[in-house]
Amino acid sequence: MKAIISVENIVSSFVTVWWTPLFMVIFFAIVAYALWPKNKSAFDDAARMPLRED
Repeated sequence: MKAIISVENIVSSFVTVWWTPLFMVIFFAIVAYALWPKNKSAFDDAARMPLRED
């Protein structure tokens, strides 16, 4: 007889239902922050940092 509810099913459904959308939201928030026009100057300064001669 096969078990209807198993640990693998519970964990798999938990990951699918909660963690995947959560990490997608976090990923899109990071991308939006990186591409936001207000942050362009800070990222440009950081990109030029290795080329500076202090």
